[in-house]
Amino acid sequence: MPSALFIDANLIVLLVVGLVGRDLIAKHRRTRTFAVEDYDRLSRAISRVGKVRVTPNTLTEASNLLAQHGEPQRSRLLLTLRALIEQSPETVVASVDAARHHVFPRLGLTDAGLLTVVSADAPLLTVDLDLYVAALASGDEAAINFNHWRGW
Repeated sequence: MPSALFIDANLIVLLVVGLVGRDLIAKHRRTRTFAVEDYDRLSRAISRVGKVRVTPNTLTEASNLLAQHGEPQRSRLLLTLRALIEQSPETVVASVDAARHHVFPRLGLTDAGLLTVVSADAPLLTVDLDLYVAALASGDEAAINFNHWRGW
């Protein structure tokens, strides 16, 4: 059993939106592709492991995606993100190190940074197929494709 999970920006957005209000999942433009059951699956996965790890780049991307919503929910979303930030261990990856990762030209800074820190002990949970496949290069247990759980 892993000691923590890294989750991608899309799943951070789902987590935060669901924490603010399950009904908001269908209304936020960045979570409309998810169902309430997806939020429940994500919550269960996190509770089993007990700890979400984050990177500054993933948090920045999630913040930008969450902010694409009107008030008054926008402020509630960002305050909820702040609470998640306060309780999640943050792993800083220098941009120069992430940019040197071989996937950087294809996947960008945020994903390359994640790929420098994932492991079997702290795998990546993601909905992004390209990121998932790239993370598997670090080992079969370094990544979990959230889409495999959807529809169960």
